[in-house]
Amino acid sequence: MLKHKDHFHGSDLEKIEQTYNIKKEDIISFSANVNPLGISTELRSSLSAQLDAITSYPDREYKALRACIASYADTQAENIIVGNGSTELISLFIQTYHPKKAMILGPTYSEYEREITLGGGTTLYYPLREESAFEMNVDDFCSQLHDGLDLLVLCNPNNPTSTAINASQMRRILDTCLQFGIFVMVDETYVEFTNAAEHITSVPLTYYYTNLIILRGTSKFFAAPGLRLGYAVTGNQDLIKQINTRQNPWSINSLAEIAGRLMFQDQNYQQKTQQLIHSERSRLFKLLSGWDTVKVYKPMGNFILVRILKEGTDADTLFEHCIRKGLMIRNCSTFPFLDNSFVRFCIMMPEQNDRLMEAFAEILKESISG
Repeated sequence: MLKHKDHFHGSDLEKIEQTYNIKKEDIISFSANVNPLGISTELRSSLSAQLDAITSYPDREYKALRACIASYADTQAENIIVGNGSTELISLFIQTYHPKKAMILGPTYSEYEREITLGGGTTLYYPLREESAFEMNVDDFCSQLHDGLDLLVLCNPNNPTSTAINASQMRRILDTCLQFGIFVMVDETYVEFTNAAEHITSVPLTYYYTNLIILRGTSKFFAAPGLRLGYAVTGNQDLIKQINTRQNPWSINSLAEIAGRLMFQDQNYQQKTQQLIHSERSRLFKLLSGWDTVKVYKPMGNFILVRILKEGTDADTLFEHCIRKGLMIRNCSTFPFLDNSFVRFCIMMPEQNDRLMEAFAEILKESISG
């Protein structure tokens, strides 16, 4: 098991507050990867009127919620499992499938390895290469799959590289996995932020592959990490039955169930989010691509990975400079295969992004004009 260093997570604002004596309310978190629009106005205005829902249990099968999710994700309600955040669903799937040896695409989120290890399994990583801009070579990747593996874990788009595998590439991977009896878990937490989610999402593939489960949540795109609402999509009905048997009843509370139905139907909010992220992602990528002191990798998600090239400057230096201005970025040296020259930041509102670029420019001696 790879050792992961201690680090400031995007949710660790209390630690930042104590360490740097900055009020957490004054910190702009470019580390949490959460939609800068906040929760939708539809949710804000409607949920408070339904507080009485907590006086009764929600529908144990969450039929209305699963129907809304099915319409949103373009799948069938019977293919959906809902849970207390995608974290619960990762844990439930690992406990149910009980993999002995898993391959994980790296660098990536550490929770996958943690859950597999807690379940008694072992993991190995397939590293994305910096020299290939962290883009996967699918032929090489498939050549590394074998019958000694029983699980493959992919984050798509991947965190922290912000690179993605398209549906055609995923088909090739799934076909290879079928040959070797490997189940595939795909975390699509960030897929809604991409320019063409319909060409990246693996949800349509669940109609053809029974060795596939897809995880999504509401924490990032819908700016609701405290709601703890996630869902999984799979065409494997036996797996769904096994997970439902293991899952505690009413793991989603009544208000979260109502909030989910409101969010998944709020198309105006979804469109505003995509327009904002697409516009700012393009603008920031173009700006940083013109700097000689950094290398920026083409992003697909709502966050951007940057390698610092300026001699004498590293991720610690940049983090310290930014946090003292109330701007929290992510030092990526805590991810497998990345070192202290990598930082990640998510896309916020334009004026907030401008403040971050100004802070970067001060340390990296670059210009943000033109």
